[in-house]
Amino acid sequence: MRFYRTRAREVWRIGKALLSTRHPFLVHIIPMRRCNLDCGYCNEYDDVSKPVPLEEMKRRLDTLADMGTSIITISGGEPLLHPEIDEVIRHIRRRGMIAGMITNGFFLNKERIERLNEAGLEHLQISIDNAVPDEVSKKSLKTLDGRLAMLSEFAVFQVNINSVLGSGVKNPQDALTIAHRAVELGFTSTVGIIHDHSGQLKPLGDREQEIFETIMTLGKRSYSRFNQFQHNVARGREHDWKCRAGSRYLYICEDGLVHWCSQQRGYPGIPLAEYTAKMRHREYLTHKGCAPRCTVSCVQQVGILDNWRTPQTLEPVPAGAPKAQLIQIAK
Repeated sequence: MRFYRTRAREVWRIGKALLSTRHPFLVHIIPMRRCNLDCGYCNEYDDVSKPVPLEEMKRRLDTLADMGTSIITISGGEPLLHPEIDEVIRHIRRRGMIAGMITNGFFLNKERIERLNEAGLEHLQISIDNAVPDEVSKKSLKTLDGRLAMLSEFAVFQVNINSVLGSGVKNPQDALTIAHRAVELGFTSTVGIIHDHSGQLKPLGDREQEIFETIMTLGKRSYSRFNQFQHNVARGREHDWKCRAGSRYLYICEDGLVHWCSQQRGYPGIPLAEYTAKMRHREYLTHKGCAPRCTVSCVQQVGILDNWRTPQTLEPVPAGAPKAQLIQIAK
């Protein structure tokens, strides 16, 4: 029943987003930059940051709810390091937004899964990088398989397992092994292509492309099936789309600043409390030069809602520019 209620809410939110462009559809918010791991390809963590205080997290979530945000995904760092993450999830649900989380999975056990159930979590994603740990990543199937089995048994939220291909992955076949295990456990399966430090693509080799296409056929039960752009990414081709980051998609860092995405932090770099509807509209109309070679799939999936709409005719405001420049809307 919870699955079908969540699906109904998602469909309703998609319908709302198709009717109006005035609200964010998906927001990634960071309650904790610190992580217990140090994966070699990752640029989204540190080992010193403190958790964002709960009351501050609630203020930020209230601001996003007042904007009409549909979905909140809690990310990091490692969000399960936040001591009050359950209450963060509860607040998302209290404000009527769909609650998701991206975690490395290392802190999951039966008690933690049941707490996430009780808090009202609706989506959880774990990225697994290899079959056995190596010097690049400890997020391996060998390390996490027991936790995946517990999720399969106890979780009432939807679980997606994301395998990866590309730079830094020694054995591409591992991605297929991980994807098959995910489906065997009843989860959805997606595949990501590891990007460079600025979120730009590196084309896959022939064998990697074969594995990529096979895994893509395993993800048809989830919204990941709306992913034609990833075929271009896998082949190193530029993709023609309109990135609505800063408007329909927001990335809120631990300091409470709004960014286009995790790979373009600094643009626009405005405090969420000061981020107005006019600023969001300007970013909606702003052409992003990084878009054709972008690999950030969540932003591209949000872009599908609006690729057929208004062309983007404005140039980005330089990072650190006065906020007044952000509200100069094209006539």
